[in-house]
Amino acid sequence: MENKIRISKLKDSEYQQIFGVRKPTFEAMLKILEEEFARNHKQGGRPPKLSVLDRLVITLSYYREYRTMAHISFDYGVSKSRISDAVRWVEDTLIKSGTFSLPAKRELSKPDTEIEIVIIDATEQETERPKKNKNNLTLVNINATLLKNN
Repeated sequence: MENKIRISKLKDSEYQQIFGVRKPTFEAMLKILEEEFARNHKQGGRPPKLSVLDRLVITLSYYREYRTMAHISFDYGVSKSRISDAVRWVEDTLIKSGTFSLPAKRELSKPDTEIEIVIIDATEQETERPKKNKNNLTLVNINATLLKNN
């Protein structure tokens, strides 16, 4: 219930910053997920630990922030496997709806498709630091030596 109240107070411009999608897209995703949840749980049963809204927020934050499932599970007080199941359910439901999908591999490999490639060198560089030995006097050591002599 906490997420529902907090999300209802968001401005339209904040949806893109927080979730990575605009408000109409978020609402369309939520509607599809709620319809599928209602369809799957007609018979009733035990209430789930994660609401449909929580599942959607978890999935979007998982992709947007690159958080581990362990961190997300800690925040929601559930197991990592429940987070994994929630993410998988949201993905499968949205893809199955046909409203949200990625282009097929064939479409991406067509000759008229323009693909841009960006290469980033993100390798770590070792920082050169002075060796720790008696011969290297730092400014602090020099000042301490001068104070002792005076």
